[in-house]
Amino acid sequence: MKLLVFAGSTRQQSFNRRLAVVAADIARELGAQATLLELADYDIPMYHAELEARGTPPDVIRLKEAMDAHPAWIICSPEYNGSYTGLLKNTIDWASSPVAGHPVWADGARPFAGKVVGMLSASNGLLGGLRSQSHLAPLLINLGCWLAPRHHALGQAASAFGDDGRLLDAGQQARVQAVVQQVLWAAERLQQAD
Repeated sequence: MKLLVFAGSTRQQSFNRRLAVVAADIARELGAQATLLELADYDIPMYHAELEARGTPPDVIRLKEAMDAHPAWIICSPEYNGSYTGLLKNTIDWASSPVAGHPVWADGARPFAGKVVGMLSASNGLLGGLRSQSHLAPLLINLGCWLAPRHHALGQAASAFGDDGRLLDAGQQARVQAVVQQVLWAAERLQQAD
C-alpha cells in the first residue's frame, strides 16, 4: 500500500514534521510504501482566482500527481489559533482546484475523492492540536475523502521526542501506530472493492 505522509508546516523544527517522520517510519515497518512529502519542496503561491486564470503553477501539478498516486494519506496538522494552518488550507485549495482543459486535472474532486486519510497533530499544549483536526475533518469529508475514525493528538510535544526522532512514550507510539494501521487497512479494503 502506498501511503503519503505530510505536515501542514514548513518550520524546520516543527513538531508535526517530526510526527510525520514517525508515522512514515511506522508505516514502513508495517510493510507500506510510505512517501514523506515536504511542502517546502513545492513553490506554491497563495491561491487566488486571477493567478489561477493565468495558469496553474507547475508545482501544483506536481503536488496533485503526488497526492493522486497514493490511495492513503496521513496529515499531521499543526494548530494555529484553534484551527489548521494557512499553509495547509492553501495547499488543499490549490490541489482541489480544477485545471481547465487539462486531460487529468479538469476534475476538482481529483486527487481527493476516495482517499483514506488519517489525522495526527502535535502541539506543546495539553490538547495536542486536537482543535485543528476538528476543523480539518469537515473540509476533507467535503472533498470526498474517507476519514479514518482513529486520530491522535500529541500533547506536550516539546518533550515527546527522543534524540533519535522516535516518540519516547510507548503509549503515544502505539496510538500513532493505531492510526497508521487503520488507514492502511481501510485503504486496502477500498482498493479491493474497486
